Amino acid sequence: MTQVETKQVIWQGDTQREAIDILKGNGGMIVSPTKVGYIIMTSDKQGLERKFAAKNRKRNKPGVVLCGSLEQVKTLAQMTPEIEKMYQKHWDDDVLLGCILPWKDSAKAMIPNDGSQELMMDQRETSCFVIKFGKPSEQIAQEMWEKYHKFSFASSANPSGKGNRGLVSGIGEKIEDAADLIIQADEYVASIQPDKTLETRYEQGVMVSMVDDEGNLIPQQNGQVGIQPAPVVIRKGLDVDKIMKNMSDIFVSWDYRHGYYY
Repeated sequence: MTQVETKQVIWQGDTQREAIDILKGNGGMIVSPTKVGYIIMTSDKQGLERKFAAKNRKRNKPGVVLCGSLEQVKTLAQMTPEIEKMYQKHWDDDVLLGCILPWKDSAKAMIPNDGSQELMMDQRETSCFVIKFGKPSEQIAQEMWEKYHKFSFASSANPSGKGNRGLVSGIGEKIEDAADLIIQADEYVASIQPDKTLETRYEQGVMVSMVDDEGNLIPQQNGQVGIQPAPVVIRKGLDVDKIMKNMSDIFVSWDYRHGYYY
């Protein structure tokens, strides 16, 4: 049995205790399943450094913060009532959503003073706050926040720029070797997009920018036409059709620019 096989476990539907034990310590890094594939999860600067090394990932992109509840998003991120309404709608409908938002000053004070901030935000001090990303990882993120008051940071578990196709076998040898634990749930991932093939499935979630070029929160629209800056869909992904429909119900003006940030 190889080293990788010994640290692989199969998700059985409950919170993975081994994952909690690893992430609540120092420098832990695991691979966990989501609705669109596998991600790397970490909770502090040591873990983030390991993630960047394993992925060879550029550091100019917003960090992804996994939120296990709406209250967590509200605690951490600046939002307008319209943005809160958007999060509530997608939470209620169990739709994966990530929005780039500025941090609240009070939330920045919660970040460990270990250098985490420079690795979990972009240069504008924004991050992508994600909800409804898939039960196996949601369970972990919720307990990490509510019980241990620790963040859950994420990045796709594959070499930067390459997909894992929703298969644990697709995460790549470098990430396999680097991870402390790998949670396998290929059947769960496949069940989210049952009508898709490996070639046509979405390997990412929708990302919407709610900030201007300097990282400031967009203004409330209040039903007025032409308010700028407005929300921008900067990455298409799973349920993009549902998300854009909901955006049209909430915002008078918004834009679609897939790939705009990257």
